[in-house]
Amino acid sequence: MNIIVAVLILGIIVTIHELGHFLLAKKNGITVVEFSIGMGPRIASFVKKGTRYSLKALPFGGSCMMLGEDETVDDEGAFHKKGPWARFSVIFAGAFFNFVFAFILALIFVGNVGVDIPYVNHAVYGSPAYNVFQENDIITKINDTKITVGRDITYAFYFNPITAEPLKITYLRDNKKKTVTITPVWKDTYQFGCSYQGTSNPAKLDTVAEGYPLAEAGLLVGDTIVNVNGTEIKSGEEFSAYMEKNPMTGTEMEVTYIRDNNADNRTTVKVTPKLVDSNYSIGLVYNLYHEKVSALKVVRYSLYELQQNIVNTLKSVLYLVTGKVSVKDIAGPVGIVNYVGDIVSDSNGYGIRNTLLQLIQFSILISANLGVMNLLPLPALDGGRLVFILIEAIRRKPVPKEKEAIVHMVGMVLLMMLMVFVMFNDIRNIFL
Repeated sequence: MNIIVAVLILGIIVTIHELGHFLLAKKNGITVVEFSIGMGPRIASFVKKGTRYSLKALPFGGSCMMLGEDETVDDEGAFHKKGPWARFSVIFAGAFFNFVFAFILALIFVGNVGVDIPYVNHAVYGSPAYNVFQENDIITKINDTKITVGRDITYAFYFNPITAEPLKITYLRDNKKKTVTITPVWKDTYQFGCSYQGTSNPAKLDTVAEGYPLAEAGLLVGDTIVNVNGTEIKSGEEFSAYMEKNPMTGTEMEVTYIRDNNADNRTTVKVTPKLVDSNYSIGLVYNLYHEKVSALKVVRYSLYELQQNIVNTLKSVLYLVTGKVSVKDIAGPVGIVNYVGDIVSDSNGYGIRNTLLQLIQFSILISANLGVMNLLPLPALDGGRLVFILIEAIRRKPVPKEKEAIVHMVGMVLLMMLMVFVMFNDIRNIFL
């Protein structure tokens, strides 16, 4: 099932890309020999106004075959017979349609889910951020990085990991802009391996992660924490407040819980929190939950959703080129299938609507990513072909076809080698 969903997502996104080429080719009077949905042998087809429209057996995308695209043809409808800017628009349209499709999906996602406004939830007790930030402060800038949504904070710290260097943070409090400089400190992060609702309701466990202390002590989803180290816990809020004022270390702790809401059935276990991370931190806990916004803001944040995905893809490529990210971190088709499986599994129990929205968010990323990657100025990609068209426009004469063909052939071989490596890496990661 996961494979089918992943293939359909990729197939739709690639078909949208080819549709962009098709429509602009028709607009510019270029003869489209065949426009197909899917790959492999034809299942059905018909011819209309010189173009064969085909449905093919394998739902792996589609294709748009234009007359004279890769060879010289003496026909006014041939691709190479058109002016450089007409050809530029046809090649560029594929990526542009991916961006448009990502924006439409973003409208659906943001309209249904809302936006993760970058509020401050709280600052960890005793951390550099404590006594600086208050609940509901809105982070607007970290150093030179503008913050629009909560995820921007995550990305800011991902692309520029926190070090001992001071951070300049700008935020809004009661609509008044404030700026503060905070020096991070080294912190060891320990966890029980659970989640719960930090509300006035009892501290009932929503998740209990395998391999973590609570799971190893026998606790299950639905158990309720009622006492930690002799302190009574009556709610999720009290549990959060206790953990904030008593940060976990590697020291053994006593946890008392009840099962099946039976207050008389109290069980006490001894657990040692697990060290999960050691790094520099400022102790800032920020909002990543979404809240509904007005129709106008839906459009605004949908455009931003597209922009964010484009920018992050470009940053990832830059980090790959500069060696800050390993080629082993690249995911291919197998990795995408695995990721789709994780989405479906994680959404299990939350309803089909939630699953669809998670898949839509993933599709925004893939569609924007495909658009950006195709525009990279590399041989065999649309961006490489655009480079040759721009050279032609500047020189006022085309690059010889045979020379351009050699460049694209070399690029195709290198691209195929990369795809084989990425697929091998995807399969390896599944078993690690």
